Amino acid sequence: MILPRKFYNRPTLTVARELLGARLVHISNGIKLVGLISETEAYFGFDDLASHAKAGRTIRTDPMFGLPGHAYVYFTYGNHWMLNAVTEKEGFPAAVLIRAIQPLEGVEVMMNRRQGRDTFGPGKLTQALGITKSQNYADLTESSSGLWIEAGVKVPEKSVTIGARVGLNKTPEPWLSKPWRFLVKEPILK
Repeated sequence: MILPRKFYNRPTLTVARELLGARLVHISNGIKLVGLISETEAYFGFDDLASHAKAGRTIRTDPMFGLPGHAYVYFTYGNHWMLNAVTEKEGFPAAVLIRAIQPLEGVEVMMNRRQGRDTFGPGKLTQALGITKSQNYADLTESSSGLWIEAGVKVPEKSVTIGARVGLNKTPEPWLSKPWRFLVKEPILK
């Protein structure tokens, strides 16, 4: 079952935690690629100095202000696409960065794209799944978009580590240390 819009139209931290174990699906060159989401980070509001929304609504950040349940895909570090799921109400900038997946279907294609390397990192998973700017604004609640998120495996609290977000470099406190990163400690499916 594809997660409905109401799933995303909730507090960002709740969505970030509940996306763990969900199935991220992308149809790439006619091939269905699926991975279980195993790491997320929450970014929300104008006050979050680690969020792109701190700069206000720009061409780049526009998807964050849109309907919940859409993709916000941006380019960073000169060579990585990052996939986010927009959360909360329209007009309020919020999104969950999907940081890692455990490959399930189309594993051979993903491993070829990654030259046998893992998918534990936001740029790594987008490379494996073939996600680029063309998926920016994709409706994650509709299979017709070719990119969606389905209900998956329930991940128990004892299997989740909560900590500070990663790679924020010059972000000042308290935003640097906010415990808004959710990580599954071990493989979801063995």
